[in-house]
This record gives sequence, C-alpha cells and structure tokens, in this order.
Amino acid sequence: MKTKARIRLRLALRNLRRQRRRTILSGSAMMLAMALLVFSRTIAEGGHQDWIDAGVRLGSGHISLQDPEFQARRTLEFRLDADRVRAAEEALADPAVSRSVVASAPRLMVQGLASSANAAVPAVVMAVDPALEKGFSALHEDLVEGRYLEPDDRLRAYIGVKLAQRLEVKVGSRFVLTAQDADGEIVGQMVRVAGTFQTGLPEVDEGYLQIPLATAQEWLAAPVAVTSIAVLVHDSHAVSPTRRSLRASLSGDGEAIEILSWRQAMPELDAAVRMDDWADYVFHIILFVIAATAIINTVLMSVMQRTREFGVLRALGLERGQVGRVVFIEGMIITAVSGIIGMALGLAVVWFFFREGLDFSAFWDSDMTAAGVVIEPVIVPRFHWNQILQGAGFILGIGGLASIYPAWRATRIDVAEAMKFDE
Repeated sequence: MKTKARIRLRLALRNLRRQRRRTILSGSAMMLAMALLVFSRTIAEGGHQDWIDAGVRLGSGHISLQDPEFQARRTLEFRLDADRVRAAEEALADPAVSRSVVASAPRLMVQGLASSANAAVPAVVMAVDPALEKGFSALHEDLVEGRYLEPDDRLRAYIGVKLAQRLEVKVGSRFVLTAQDADGEIVGQMVRVAGTFQTGLPEVDEGYLQIPLATAQEWLAAPVAVTSIAVLVHDSHAVSPTRRSLRASLSGDGEAIEILSWRQAMPELDAAVRMDDWADYVFHIILFVIAATAIINTVLMSVMQRTREFGVLRALGLERGQVGRVVFIEGMIITAVSGIIGMALGLAVVWFFFREGLDFSAFWDSDMTAAGVVIEPVIVPRFHWNQILQGAGFILGIGGLASIYPAWRATRIDVAEAMKFDE
C-alpha cells in the first residue's frame, strides 16, 4: 500500500516537473492571491481592532457591568447599588478574570441640562473616577484648554469644546447642571470648567461632559452607586472568555448584574464592524476564486494533454481510481507549495514594510468618523495565529475542491480511445 502511494506521488511530481512553465505560472497566480489575502486580512484585522478600541474606550468598554434594565431605560432608577458594586469589584479581582483585564472604571451617567447665563443645552453627564478613567479612556489626551479632572476635584467639569461655545463659557467659568436624582427629584449642581476637549465627534463635543464621581453621587443622592462598570480587556478576542469567567465569579449575583459585551452595549459600532467584515469577505472570496481557477486550469490542462499517457498507465494495470488520485495529488501539491509560499510572502511584506502602520491619510480626513468613532488614518496590522491556521485550512480546501473535477475527468478516459492519441 505504501509502495503504491509512493508511486502515485512520484508520478505527480514528475508530471509537474515536465510542465515547469505552466506549473510556475499557475503557482505564481496562487502565491500572489494568498499574499494579497494575508496582507488584506492583517490590515483589516488591525483596522477593526483600532476601531473597536477607540469606540470602547470612549464608550462602555469591551465589557459593561450594569443593571439588567439600564441598557434599555438609561435612568438612574436602574443603577448598581453598593452591594452589587462590591460583588462586581470582587469578581473583577478574581485571578481567572483579572489576567485578561487591562483597566476598569466605575461610571454614573445621567441625561441632564447644562445651563449658563447665556444658554441651556441638553447634555450627557458622565461621572467618573478621574484616576481610573485616565487609565481607561483617552479623552484626557484630547485636551484643548485647561486641564483634565484630578482626584481631589469636587466642583469641576471637563466639557466638550463645542458645548463650551454653546454655553459661552471658558476655563474657570461657572455653569449649572440639572438632572433627576435617585428619588425622582429635579436637582441642580453648580460646577466650574476645568478644561475643554475636542474628539472630532460632533455628538460628543457638543453634548458630553465629565464630572468627579463623588460629586455626582452626592448631588444625585446615590452614595456609592454607579450605573455601570466599564471593563477594558487586552484584546477584543478575549471578550467572550472573560464574560464567561465573570459569570462564574459572580455566581449568585449573576442575575442582578448584566454582563454586556461591546457588541450588545454599542449596537451601532457592532453593525458598522460587521458591514466592514462582509466587504472584506467579498474581497477574499474573489481571491479564492482566482486561486481556484489557477489550480483548475493547471491540472485540467495537464489532464487534457496527457490522454495517451493515462491510456498507457491504464493499459499497464493502473485502475481508474488510481489515475484520479495521481491527478488529485498534483493539484494538492501545487496548492500546498504555492499557498504556503504566498502566505509567507504576505506575512514578510507586512512585517518588514508595514508593521509600524499603513498611512491612509492621503485618502481620508483625519476627523473622519463612523458609528460614533473617529477613524485613525494610520492602521497597524494585527497578527493572530488563528489567521494563519484559517489560511492553511483555506489553502487545503481550495486545492481539494479545485482538483476534484480534473481528477474525475482523468478517471473517465477510455483506454482504447486514449491509445489513438499521439503525444
């Protein structure tokens, strides 16, 4: 059995060597297709990860711990009380969870009204712990004037630059925040502008501000309470396993605390990333078709030009199935060799020339936004082992599927008719 397998392999290799020009041209087409596939996949993965990372840092995090009703209602009534906050903090400190967590930040969010002597503007008031928020969000890096919040601040606010313009306030100016507290009463709080920021997102710059968490808890009669705890993990691929670990750690508190992924907490960002993924899949399918066509052309032309040879092999005792297996092996060899070389070429090009990032600033503005996120023009490619494994699987799959028809054609050759052909 092993001897027959070796014979089939030797026949396949000999046939590929005999038609070197055709083999090299077809293999080159597949190498180029696989190199483009690897290049586009790593760039797309890097773009998605940067996109997601920017969105979750400004938004709800990769994972959000909150009351089961808060996502739909967005009111202070559905907040996490002191007991649930303590349970969530203990779960985040569990070694099974903490090894994936980069940062966590408690937040208290209310819809309110910002009023100055000149104007009144609806605003999202986000109360944060300044020290923890600095390690979580990059909002402090978007500073325009003044400074970010500090741990010992009490009556300070960090506001969007366009919100400041609408209120006609500047650093040091006072204005009043009005919102509904935990008891349902309308209450106000005077604050001073500590600094202004500009993210490039109109909805954030025009109607978003941060104040110290302790100030908001006192103002809104919600001591120790928060509306959510935002969690940042090292990679978006770690979200699902981290959520499972959190559920296990929360045990009895699992029903009282909702554990949302960024896809659930930020549906607009999720939809935008999925649409971009589908566009990538269409491009990859086109590359697969190119690679499969190259294989079919090479192997099928080889079959059509070797009719007499196959007739002789059949006359010498080679069975139909064995002839088909020889042709199938030829297709798999050219697929495996050219595919692996193409993947290695794509990885090498990305690593040596674009590992610091690919600059698309010539094609879009620096303030281009999508799904509430500013898209950075420099995309850093991302490598994952699962991409390489998936690529290897696709290579074998393409080779197998593209070699089936030529192999089947080889099995249908009639011995008597084949012997009439001249080489």
